[in-house]
Amino acid sequence: MAARVRLERPTLRSTAEFLAAVHRSRKLHAPWVKAPSTEAAYCTFVRRVRTHNHVGYLIRLRGSGELIGVVGISEIVHGSLRSAYLGYYAFAPHERQGLMMEGLSLVIKRAFGPLRLHRLEANVQPGNRASLKLIRRLGFRREGYSPRYLKVLGRWRDHERWALLADE
Repeated sequence: MAARVRLERPTLRSTAEFLAAVHRSRKLHAPWVKAPSTEAAYCTFVRRVRTHNHVGYLIRLRGSGELIGVVGISEIVHGSLRSAYLGYYAFAPHERQGLMMEGLSLVIKRAFGPLRLHRLEANVQPGNRASLKLIRRLGFRREGYSPRYLKVLGRWRDHERWALLADE
């Protein structure tokens, strides 16, 4: 089957399109994620995903180029650890179509290929069933549970910790 998606590094040229996608996805994202929703926040995001310890990708439909989601690899540590965190979110109306699975698979190949990472960790709120299903399908295994792990939308939220190793 031909790939339906492609990856692109975020740029400022995508600001208006990105902000429109965030706006139409507010209901989908709450309470799971706070996506950059202003021009200033998006500019900060673009700068951050171009630093030595962060990499970000926009996932687009291959044919139309329509923006369907975002993936970030953050807190990249090289040396003997070679580990990072994986974060992601879809944009409406592209959720639950397998498109994020395809995009995340491409990002994971880059993480374990050119980025030479050994481990990716994804932290998911227990109530986010769609995200838990996705992370399982990608081959991640549950490593634990962290109460009040991450502050999201002003509240400390519990998270399940999932990981994938390069040789798995």
